[in-house]
Amino acid sequence: MFIINVNPVAFTIGSHDIRWYGIIVAIAVVTVVVWSWRRIDIATDPARRPNPIIAPIGIISGILGAKLFHVFERLSYYIQYPGQFFSSGGFAIYGGILGATFGIWIYTKLNQKSMEQLGHPFGFFIDIVTPGIALAQAIGRVGCTVNGCCYGNPAPDWLPWSVIYTHPNSYAPLGIPLQPTQPYEIAFCLLCFGILLKLKKHIKTPGSLFLIYLVMYSAWRMGLGFLRPADVYIHGLSEAQIVALVLLAIAIPLLIRHRHRLKVAENLPD
Repeated sequence: MFIINVNPVAFTIGSHDIRWYGIIVAIAVVTVVVWSWRRIDIATDPARRPNPIIAPIGIISGILGAKLFHVFERLSYYIQYPGQFFSSGGFAIYGGILGATFGIWIYTKLNQKSMEQLGHPFGFFIDIVTPGIALAQAIGRVGCTVNGCCYGNPAPDWLPWSVIYTHPNSYAPLGIPLQPTQPYEIAFCLLCFGILLKLKKHIKTPGSLFLIYLVMYSAWRMGLGFLRPADVYIHGLSEAQIVALVLLAIAIPLLIRHRHRLKVAENLPD
């Protein structure tokens, strides 16, 4: 087992604690933005690049989605302490991904004509961003590991790599061997990153790479949910697991449709 005695508070300004979690998540956000614009630079010529405003739109909508998702996961707490909704802590990575995706989708729909003139439909742009999302998630989960949030259920005695949090500023239960769900996800997201980089060279239908990522990550969150506690359960499944099932039910048929359309297009006569 591993002892984690790192102080999650990096420094204090007045009465406000600045936690390593927030710093590392900020690094994750910068990572996905830099990744996206670097890949766009490679994939397009300067005259056909989208408006840079799409980056802050994705960031803002991602932050809102992450907060709302976390509030729903911990609804009883926020009902008791509604002022904490505006705190700097409490963000769910799953909600951030969905929020940013939705915000970018809305932007491309509202500016559909100009995006099409640039040759940048939503699927083209989101596929470029997708590997960066997985990489940013891995970085963000480092923050969760230090912070003690998103911790796992109590670990069985036979598990040799359980983690025990001992620092009083940690959000995890102290002195109890726990499933290391955050490191699990770091490893999974890095694996996803590598797979997506390999697959992107073979994707011919815009949007398919993002759908593949959604299927992989939703299946992962479905399984991981059995190792993590949650406030909201529906028929024995957590709120995150329910969302994962919904996304799987959407993404898999869309992937099949993309594949069917590609086969039809490839069989058309010249």
